Amino acid sequence: MERLDLFNFRRVMGKRGNFLVLLIALAVMMIFYPVDGKFRYQYKKGSPWLYQTLESPIDFPVLKTKDEMSEEKSRAAESVIQYFRKDEKVMNEALADFSRKCIKDSVPEQIQTAVTKALSDIYQKGLFAQKDLEDRAIFVQRGKNASQEIEAELYTPQKALRYIRSELAYTAPAANPDSLLSSLKVAEFLRPDLFFDKNTTDELHRRAIDYISPTKGMVYAGEHIVSEGEIITSEIEQILDSFKAEYKKSIGYSGNILMLHLGHALIIAVLLLMAYFAVYFSDQEVLKHQNEFNFVVFILCLAFVVTMLVRKISPDLLYLVPFAVLVLYMSSFLYNRVVLPVYFISLMPLLLVAENGVELFMIASVAGVVAFMSFSLYARGWLQFLNCLYIFFACVLVHIGFQLIAKGTIFPIEPRIYVYLFIASVLVVVTYPFVFLMEKLFYMVSISTLKDLSDTENPLLEELATKAPGTFQHSLQVANLAERAVVAIGGNPRIARAGALYHDIGKMANPQAFIENMSNGLNIHKDLSPVESAQLIIKHVEDGVAMARKARLPKVLQDFILSHHGHSVTEYFYNVYCNNGGNPADRPKFTYQGNLPATKEEVVVMIADAVEAASRSLSEYSEETISSLVDSVVEKRISGNQLIRSEVTFKNINSIKSVMKRQIREIYHARIAYPKRKMSESQQDR
Repeated sequence: MERLDLFNFRRVMGKRGNFLVLLIALAVMMIFYPVDGKFRYQYKKGSPWLYQTLESPIDFPVLKTKDEMSEEKSRAAESVIQYFRKDEKVMNEALADFSRKCIKDSVPEQIQTAVTKALSDIYQKGLFAQKDLEDRAIFVQRGKNASQEIEAELYTPQKALRYIRSELAYTAPAANPDSLLSSLKVAEFLRPDLFFDKNTTDELHRRAIDYISPTKGMVYAGEHIVSEGEIITSEIEQILDSFKAEYKKSIGYSGNILMLHLGHALIIAVLLLMAYFAVYFSDQEVLKHQNEFNFVVFILCLAFVVTMLVRKISPDLLYLVPFAVLVLYMSSFLYNRVVLPVYFISLMPLLLVAENGVELFMIASVAGVVAFMSFSLYARGWLQFLNCLYIFFACVLVHIGFQLIAKGTIFPIEPRIYVYLFIASVLVVVTYPFVFLMEKLFYMVSISTLKDLSDTENPLLEELATKAPGTFQHSLQVANLAERAVVAIGGNPRIARAGALYHDIGKMANPQAFIENMSNGLNIHKDLSPVESAQLIIKHVEDGVAMARKARLPKVLQDFILSHHGHSVTEYFYNVYCNNGGNPADRPKFTYQGNLPATKEEVVVMIADAVEAASRSLSEYSEETISSLVDSVVEKRISGNQLIRSEVTFKNINSIKSVMKRQIREIYHARIAYPKRKMSESQQDR
């Protein structure tokens, strides 16, 4: 195991800006941390009770399970009594109409009295329209009062006719009752006066469901709940769940509230320190760049705040949160070795506050790993949505595993959870474009942006290839050299390549001033003094920065333009100036006024630029000449104090030189001279 460099550790840990950011993060997390005590017991059906024998410290009701509540609601819905309204006007109108008919048709008084009495009896009870009467209770509202009655005891038109027929048979036995019913047209006076009230019936249905008690008994203080080592059955789990719910509702945290806040602060502080050390041991460069460290802390805060807010709305909605997108955000800016350690730490709040925190932590962890791998393969166009399926299936497998552990079966299936997992998988892709917002907020450059900028079809690079083709080819060679050399010293090859491609764009302002673009023997320096020529050459840095700003290139690429020559001297024109009698003290007129390289990537591009340019002047490309060239270029930068701002080590320098020597040899490798084929005399004659 590599020993800890205490000097470097103290230097990195002593950066005050990082600790200020951590303190701000601590304050933000404290605001969103739920102010309640955590239920002290963890349990699962089928597992033994790991604590001492538990006796209830309080009285609490035993809650019904979801299945029990659902069954009772179904029974309540089936037993809802229908509600009918009785229209009293119908009876009065029907009796009046029948009386007028009897007077008009001179119906015998005895018959009229019998039918009128029968009609009154029927309407007193109530008359339905056509329906099958059942032996069940219903509500009938008469005026302002409602009474419960048996439906079978009321009347339909058919039943009413039978009743009137029997009354006529009793009153006038000599007459034919069917003939009387027909001649009197009694059926016309049997008009329904009971009408179904759907709105009131639905309201009764709703109340019947709402008024179902969620409890089914009590557990009293001192009553035994579970013994130490006892296997937790469904019944015990139900009682424990009820105790947990009552604890949170009526007891919560009973200690000193200041101690609760102190506990929260300690937990959050440990969480942040874990992240800090994870970054330290995976990539210390993040700690040295304030914007990158701010971004890491932002990811931790984002995961924490989202977890707390969603949990407050509904714990089940945590399945809906696309935690895996945090992996994609971090991998867009940071090295892969940093991403997963920070991501796993950012998920730890799930273990602290979520009811099923272990399952959620595992689902989010697996989703993050799958996203980390799959997006490296499918990161363009519609193929991105394949990642959704991979993430979804991985999450489902984890959820099924926990279902089998808890219940021994995946049934009954909870479609809601699977829908949440699918939506969360889609949201990973949908929310990924926010990476460009973070790019602006934290002044960083994402991988996607670097890929686009490194594409030689980028408008600025196409313009460079058109206006200064020699410089463009030089930039491509520098990019290849820098990319491989940066990998050897643990730098970022994408940034180095992009920086190398754009470092000389300023030469487009006056391409013929640079030897690689001179054509037809035209040399504009013949008519210029050494000072004027030097100023013309030096100006390409200033022009390059202006072009980069106009094209809105990221600042990190502008830094390559400013630093690729550092404070070096245009030696050719300086030497000509001195040889012609010029004052050596005028050296500043021949010196670049850019920035000294600060990052590994800037150092590598500076060396690669000088090595590539110098390699073109070699007359022989042997191993000795190439090695001597690279050594002299690097030595000149070191002796000229061009690397004093950077943190490259001698080990890094040796690695850079080794890679560049190998690369130059491969570029200018010896080629086989093809022998000419001898021709016969007859072929020569032809």
